[in-house]
Amino acid sequence: MSFTLTTLKQSIQDWTDNDETTFVNELDFIIKNAEERIFKVVDLDYFRKNVTGSMSSGNQFLQKPSDYLASFSLSFVNASSENVFLLQKDVNFIQEYNPNPSTTGTPKYYASYDVDNYIVSPTPDSNYTVELHYFYRPASITTADSGTTWISENAYDALLYACLVEAYTFMKGETDLLQLYTARFTEAISRLKIYGEALENTDAYREGLVKVPKQ
Repeated sequence: MSFTLTTLKQSIQDWTDNDETTFVNELDFIIKNAEERIFKVVDLDYFRKNVTGSMSSGNQFLQKPSDYLASFSLSFVNASSENVFLLQKDVNFIQEYNPNPSTTGTPKYYASYDVDNYIVSPTPDSNYTVELHYFYRPASITTADSGTTWISENAYDALLYACLVEAYTFMKGETDLLQLYTARFTEAISRLKIYGEALENTDAYREGLVKVPKQ
């Protein structure tokens, strides 16, 4: 089973028994809030991306991708074709370590300078190819060209219950139903966490089978 935007909207209306115009007009916003709930509580490979770029000689700044949220790692290829990982620090450390930006060398550190740029130190002494592994917000199902997303295809139960929580909150619906859908969402997220934070990050050969404590 999976949801397209059309079938998800219809399911929300069917479960809430609500096709009132104001409610229907808010469905895109309700769905986006539901996606944000999932996005903020579980770590999935789906939320990670790798991109390559370049550091320019004499330029201490490196532009972030437009969909960037947080970094997992930043590395560059040195003159010996080796992949070298930079250590993440804060801006104060960077500026204290290399107070004169015109002083160049092989980069060792990086920090988030502002919403659009990193700052690296020392200032690169050459042009380097870089690879950034980072956390990003995938496109919402409300804007996805294909009509589906990874979440709507692989975590459709979590998406539906998150939507119902948001829908009943908007409707100021019955407390018992809101509590029921919240509990169902929590159950679905627990299963998704086992997948995203255990199964995706281990293999049975090295770590053994993932074991869940008995309730």
